[in-house]
Amino acid sequence: MALTRIFLIRHGATTLTAEDRFAGSTDVPLSDEGREQARRLARRLADLPVKAVYASPLGRTMETARILAEPHTCEVRPREGLKEIAHGHWEQLTRCEVETKYPEEAASWEEDPYTYAPPGGESGLAVTARALPALIEIVRQHEGQPVIVVSHKATIRLLLSSLLGFDPRRYRDNLDQNPAALNIVDFKDPVRARLMLFNDTSHYSDAGLDLPRAPEQNLSRWWSGNK
Repeated sequence: MALTRIFLIRHGATTLTAEDRFAGSTDVPLSDEGREQARRLARRLADLPVKAVYASPLGRTMETARILAEPHTCEVRPREGLKEIAHGHWEQLTRCEVETKYPEEAASWEEDPYTYAPPGGESGLAVTARALPALIEIVRQHEGQPVIVVSHKATIRLLLSSLLGFDPRRYRDNLDQNPAALNIVDFKDPVRARLMLFNDTSHYSDAGLDLPRAPEQNLSRWWSGNK
């Protein structure tokens, strides 16, 4: 099988990004900042021979993908499997509100976000079970081609954990994804992948010199030292 390169990209910032709310299945739009992030990334990728663009069907991912697809005259192909993790009755609440209203649920999720799901929501395992086959099918369909895939923060981290053999229970501790971050994954075949670039946001700056931000409170309590 010829090498297949996947440009795995998180959507741009949304109107809820700065509020640190659970908005996995909530269909929120990109903010003006998020659109500018996507436009800058589109310019960065414009000269590459991208053959296809796929995205989660939520509005923020589809809009990001359309901006990225424009230089390549590709239609964006939605894929349900690429959607963000659903947080059930936590949706649109802040983390502080969840910890106050549902302390036992929040503690269980912090302990093991891979197998635990809040009522009405999904576990990391459930997300992996739908997202990984979707990505592998894209790789199979585009052997030897560069392809853009636009998804979400948790979904991308779970995919990378699975592809690279990380402990998926630690995906929130060990991996981050900025808005409009670029990850590059090369596939030798559908089950052998190599991460070539991770969480890169150098397109944020015209000079291309910005470094990824320091992880803050939107990672797990293990990282922030509050556990």
